[in-house]
Amino acid sequence: MLSSPPIVPEGPNTRTLYHCGTLTYTKATLVMLFGWLLWGDFCFTVMEQVVPSILPIKLKLLGAPNWVIGAILTTGPGILNMTVCPWVSFKSDRYRSRWGRRIPFIVSTLPFLCLFLALLGLSDNVCGVLQSHAAWLRHFSPATITIVLIAGFMLMFQFFNMFVNSVFWYLFNDVVPAQFLGRFMGSFRIVGVGAGALYNYFVFKYAETHMREIFVGASLLYFIGFIMMCLMIKEGKYPPVDETKSAGRGLAGLKTFFSETFSHKFYVYRFLFTSFTAAAGAIGVFGIFFNQEMGLNYDQIGKIAAITSVAVMAATFFAAIFIDRWHPLRICTYAAVFSVINSAWVWIFVTLPGNYFFWVGIGEGIVVAFFSALVGVAGLPCEMRIFPQSRFGQFCSAQAMLRSTVTVIAGVLAGVFVDVVKIIFSGYDENFAYRFNCVWITIFTAIGAFYLVKVYQEWNRMGGDTKFHPPAPWTEKGIEEMDITETTKPARRWLKLAMLFFDGALLLPIAVTLGMMWWMHTKGQMFAFRWYGILVLPLAILVGIYWLWLRRSMVRDMNAAAAGKPLHNGLPHHGMLMLVGCQYFLLLSIWGAEVWVTITLHMQSGAVAFGLVKVFANFLLVSCIWLMCRVERGYSTIMVESTPTRKKESDGQTMLVKPLDDKPGKDPSQAAV
Repeated sequence: MLSSPPIVPEGPNTRTLYHCGTLTYTKATLVMLFGWLLWGDFCFTVMEQVVPSILPIKLKLLGAPNWVIGAILTTGPGILNMTVCPWVSFKSDRYRSRWGRRIPFIVSTLPFLCLFLALLGLSDNVCGVLQSHAAWLRHFSPATITIVLIAGFMLMFQFFNMFVNSVFWYLFNDVVPAQFLGRFMGSFRIVGVGAGALYNYFVFKYAETHMREIFVGASLLYFIGFIMMCLMIKEGKYPPVDETKSAGRGLAGLKTFFSETFSHKFYVYRFLFTSFTAAAGAIGVFGIFFNQEMGLNYDQIGKIAAITSVAVMAATFFAAIFIDRWHPLRICTYAAVFSVINSAWVWIFVTLPGNYFFWVGIGEGIVVAFFSALVGVAGLPCEMRIFPQSRFGQFCSAQAMLRSTVTVIAGVLAGVFVDVVKIIFSGYDENFAYRFNCVWITIFTAIGAFYLVKVYQEWNRMGGDTKFHPPAPWTEKGIEEMDITETTKPARRWLKLAMLFFDGALLLPIAVTLGMMWWMHTKGQMFAFRWYGILVLPLAILVGIYWLWLRRSMVRDMNAAAAGKPLHNGLPHHGMLMLVGCQYFLLLSIWGAEVWVTITLHMQSGAVAFGLVKVFANFLLVSCIWLMCRVERGYSTIMVESTPTRKKESDGQTMLVKPLDDKPGKDPSQAAV
């Protein structure tokens, strides 16, 4: 359903109308639409926060091994996601009723979802009732029966959640006018993060003592909130399904599903990216135990999540502006590559007192807030821009199916991984193994980034910013035509600013290291002084030289672009590069504070660990910039002096956009920002 431009009737008292398919909105009704969708998001976010944050704690208290926790929280839901979700999505795309094609799936399954959500919180009570009425169950411990009950309730909860959780996201694409999707997703993200912040700050600290009340309360809120939303939102009329009825049923429907969704490597690469990213996140269920190992209590853990969420919420207000300007796929690709840099490895070697780690967590969360906000908002718009709109639910479900296949395996393996690490480091504290979560995350994040880079390269090859349309082999043209939103090209002015940030992030550590060495010497901490002189300082200098070499190459390409000459590599987009450079420049202060604390507390080996991990992270940072230059090679061939919204004249001179070639997939006439 493509949305039309706003219609402005003639006359002084007429109103601007906006369209999404057959739906028509005034500004007032559009605000009401946003309000009800955002209210649904608030209820949805609260519910989604409860299960993954509290159940790991409950299962751990019951004595469940890590592989069981992983199986209950990731493997079971993953199996349902790879079976139920594709069916629901495929059917909802083709379903037609007087109430729409999405809302009926939500309303009919919501009561059962909320019932089993409440039963998860009442699992201890159900166990007591069962043992009092069935004598044979008394041969088993209450903990064993409760774990089995939680597993069963979780399976049923996730089964019905597949119906609601799937079509809720597709509803946005069906009822929100296209020109407001970016702003809506920004508002959506703000409300979601705000709901999470409220939960983490005020509720999570009672996770262990008031589990029953939290689950029952979340169930009631979710039921009432979603029913209200479904009653107040109206779907439009959809065009007839462009296939025979038999093609959407039985084995024929299954064949249609697979033949369409896996018809092009562009989609397969995207599915693989989300799959391995989900595998990286499978170990996230043990994140609570990592924080406990680092000396935090429930109250501190909740406050870190809440405070950083508020920072992300505030940043989202501004981040949404850049989604369409920089293109969501570009944002996601750059973010995936730079996310491979994981400084959490340092916590394998260093243990700061809990209060210090608390403030480090808050500081890092605030510094990366804008990056997190931008990536969080870009996810769904990215899918809306690269998946065919007529098959949006179907393609999202295919992505979920493949992702879940990986998650099913990863959920168990993540628990096995933690248990194996526990055996290897059996002489350490029981929770020490959770420090190695970062190893798992880094490996799978890197694999996911590889596949998203392949998606980005295919997208560029098929037209990129100016000509891309989703491949659609089921159509005569082989593509599905969709609206193309204008984006900004690499800008010389902002690239220069990004380089200055990287100068600070990569060259200042050399001077800071020298200052730290002087301080270590005055404090008589010669072990740290010696290793900083032998390793940290020389490596920091080598990384600085590496950056200066790459910087020179980028400047040479910028000058070539301005002169209309071929580029040696490519020009990375200024947007994400500037954001990442600013972020690492600010993180330099966090690093300095960490080293200062270790020296103050006479933790010389910790100071050395912080120094070495920082140097290695900076090396990866330069390597990621080099990689994106190579990825853009052959496509980023247009350079502008700045990023105006339209062509302007200043001091009698017009800013020019200079195309460098006429390769297929690039349209010089579209070069104006």
